Amino acid sequence: MKDLRHKWKCPSACDTRQPFINDRDETLTVNEFKAFLKRLPTDRFLNVSTVAKFWSADLPLQKRYAQLEASTVLVLGKAQKIVRKLFTLSKRCPKQARISLPRERPVGFWLGTAQSLLYCNEHGVLGTFSEEAKTCTCPVDQPTCQGAIPCVVGTSPNSCSQCATDNATRCGACHQGNILHLGSCRPSVGASLDHYLNFDLDMPDAEVKYLLQRLDSRIEVHAIYISNDVRLGSWFNPAWRKRMLLTLKSNKNKSNLIHMLMGISFQICSTKNSTLEPVPVIYVNPFGGSHSESWFMPVNQPEFPEWERTRLDSTPNAQCYNWTLSLGNKWKSFFETVHIYLRSRIVTDDPTVNETLFYEPLDLDDQTSNLGYMKINTLKVFGYSMHFDPESIKDLILQLDYPYTQGTQDAAFLMLLEMRDRINRLSPPAPQPLDLFSCLLRHRLKLSAGEVARIKDSLQIFNSKLPNAFPEPDLAQLCS
Repeated sequence: MKDLRHKWKCPSACDTRQPFINDRDETLTVNEFKAFLKRLPTDRFLNVSTVAKFWSADLPLQKRYAQLEASTVLVLGKAQKIVRKLFTLSKRCPKQARISLPRERPVGFWLGTAQSLLYCNEHGVLGTFSEEAKTCTCPVDQPTCQGAIPCVVGTSPNSCSQCATDNATRCGACHQGNILHLGSCRPSVGASLDHYLNFDLDMPDAEVKYLLQRLDSRIEVHAIYISNDVRLGSWFNPAWRKRMLLTLKSNKNKSNLIHMLMGISFQICSTKNSTLEPVPVIYVNPFGGSHSESWFMPVNQPEFPEWERTRLDSTPNAQCYNWTLSLGNKWKSFFETVHIYLRSRIVTDDPTVNETLFYEPLDLDDQTSNLGYMKINTLKVFGYSMHFDPESIKDLILQLDYPYTQGTQDAAFLMLLEMRDRINRLSPPAPQPLDLFSCLLRHRLKLSAGEVARIKDSLQIFNSKLPNAFPEPDLAQLCS
């Protein structure tokens, strides 16, 4: 025992590391793990969560994994016991020996290894699989470790319901509402326009008028107010034309909606001594773009609604009115931006004066020409929003040139013709109806002018070949 004490040196981790490593590495070669890999389905792609479900459900593998964990604890206990016994016999160790064991590999490591063995083990060379990129990282000297990666089977509309039997990398069948095309699933032509654009929301004119008179928030479309001339709630000199606008910025904030305008309302006040009254002029931009792509609202012209003014309780220094324009179902139309130009005219009781007297002083410093001030407290638009799916409409347009079958091409043409006609039917009142459908393609689908022209021509040619086809109406071009 005395000789042993002199010859003994401090124990190290090397004495206990090798048995543990051999036992852990055995996981990749034991029959249970090989059998687990064979039981994994190869007819579809397995992400790591799916592999984890198979891992948890494999009882023989779980039993073997538990045995390895138990043996690790046993090896560690034996090592600690031996080291403590040897430490008591040693006089040359200045401090207690520290036992270092290899870090335990988490379950995620083995799941990733299973994926790599499934998809990155071509030609006997093992690589590392990346689920995000769905590619393999192979050894430098062996760049061909990646095998065939099957298609993704899922419940989402564009996922495969099963992979092809002759080529697992491609879809073999699709979910209802989709069609198989060149090995992938794409939406089929919808049976109704509601899949692309929803028009089915009509309200009786009497109800619309009642809600507008009450300025009911349920039919208010919340828009962004922009003006460099007028600040809401502040007094201003009405002698010069003021420009304001309400916009929705749908492509940025509401890309899945289009909007219908059914009324406009604003509350305006004038000073007690004012001899001017407001003259609003309205332009409506249906789907976006520049101001030149807006149409003029012919207020006070024959058959078109007029502004209704409701006098509010006056204050000592001001008199306020609610101005409301109710379009109803007859004159409603699409809108993205409403431009309001506010001019003023001198109030006169002279029946011989037939023309509007607009007041715009020539000298801004002429204080004697000030005929009062105005203030706009609120400015709102009313209507409703409708479902709009730009990506599905783009896919419908794509089928005009790259149809899945001849039947789907004809169905796409018919669906786009119906969509075009129903949109253009809501053109504002004018001697010549406007081509609103082209504006939708140009600004909400972001198609180029050339693409819009090509689609229009294709629809006209297809429509001319239909039996009992109506002649194409002559439409004015609003959008460039």
